[in-house]
Amino acid sequence: MSYNFDSNQNHYFFIKKNTTPLVFIHGVGLDHQMWQSQISKLDEFSIITYDLLGHGKTPCEKEKLTLNDFSKQLDKILYNLQVDKINLVGFSLGSLIALDFASNYQDKVNKLILIGTTYKRSEAERALVLDRYNQARLNKPISKQALKRWFSDNYLESNPSTYDLFMKILTKEPKDHKNFLKAYELFANHNDNSLLIKNIASKTLVMTGSNDPGSTPKMSKELANDLPNSIFIEIKNGKHLCSIECADDVNMNIKNFINN
Repeated sequence: MSYNFDSNQNHYFFIKKNTTPLVFIHGVGLDHQMWQSQISKLDEFSIITYDLLGHGKTPCEKEKLTLNDFSKQLDKILYNLQVDKINLVGFSLGSLIALDFASNYQDKVNKLILIGTTYKRSEAERALVLDRYNQARLNKPISKQALKRWFSDNYLESNPSTYDLFMKILTKEPKDHKNFLKAYELFANHNDNSLLIKNIASKTLVMTGSNDPGSTPKMSKELANDLPNSIFIEIKNGKHLCSIECADDVNMNIKNFINN
């Protein structure tokens, strides 16, 4: 196990076992810590988690970010770790990065798992995301709103340590906030490339929570329909961060998908 910075100052966590690594990509404003529920239970697999550009402890000097920047970041991490083949798991913005990576580096992706992915947002759905981005840009507090979208009220009441952890991750220093906005702007303004998606050959599992208000089951079903080699699973009673609140179901589906 190593927990370090690579030569490009990417902050990563690597548990090395004799399997094709599971690589986890977190969402906008978060960091590698969101995957603890997977790291602790999927312990038969090699696992790589890392902080995206401008998140956690990974720096970012670029003024504008693209999905290609994030895909190149992952490629550099894999090169430094001498990993040639991966099973790739993305959440929210991480799913968009995973799709971009899978389309540009198809030879490196064995299986693809997408959780809570936006796809073919309506104008009203896009307007809601842009409104939240603009609130963040004006330094208006949005963290508590985010947690209400990501978790059920009962879960937050029963798990105060999770609430405290995510409030801490989402509370940014000025430089970190600036970097967060770069990624959030990319996420809010993202336009799906259906042609790119239809050319992804990797076997893909698409999951979302049944109660996710922003990355809805309808979106995930449409995404699964456009991915040529995919299945869709709805996580009952899950919201956006079903990977934590419904970790047992999510982990079981990941494990079954990878092993079959």
